Amino acid sequence: MSIVLASASPRRQELLRKAGITFRVHPAEIDETPRRDEPAQPFAERMAREKAEAIRHRFPEEEFILGADTVVVVDNLILGKPQDAADAVRMLRLLSGREHQVITGVCVSTPDMENVRSEITTVHFCAMTEDDIRSYIATGEPMDKAGAYAIQGSAARWILKVEGDYNNVVGLPLDLVLRMLRDFGAL
Repeated sequence: MSIVLASASPRRQELLRKAGITFRVHPAEIDETPRRDEPAQPFAERMAREKAEAIRHRFPEEEFILGADTVVVVDNLILGKPQDAADAVRMLRLLSGREHQVITGVCVSTPDMENVRSEITTVHFCAMTEDDIRSYIATGEPMDKAGAYAIQGSAARWILKVEGDYNNVVGLPLDLVLRMLRDFGAL
């Protein structure tokens, strides 16, 4: 059984390996810009679908393609990966002392059909001081993470509570992915 993963972060790859899923990774080069007034959940699902479709176009005979995209949302504002340190500061200030949602869109595609779903997890952050934010950004950890933090990294110290799938916040809602792959007969 062949599963191709579209544009996967190391965290996604690690979660799939831990679940015993064998896969190959191919980058899906797509525009990841939200459309004007596009809500976060439809955006994440569209990105997952477009990533899977980009790989399907290049490899039409692949048995299973998995696309996924994760966004962080606070006050209906979609936070992707920070562009620079100043952007990471802005994001962490927005999250400090508040709750937010982590939404991951997932698309499983076969040559004959596709299924797109999403997972939403609520994360409660405690307040961060300006020193906390500066020292965290200095580690480099937030720079390639949606919302500018890694729950499984040193940002764990600011997490008060997680409501929903912890793995979703790490980078992939593993339970949802496994159910979808089982529904398609991939597992």
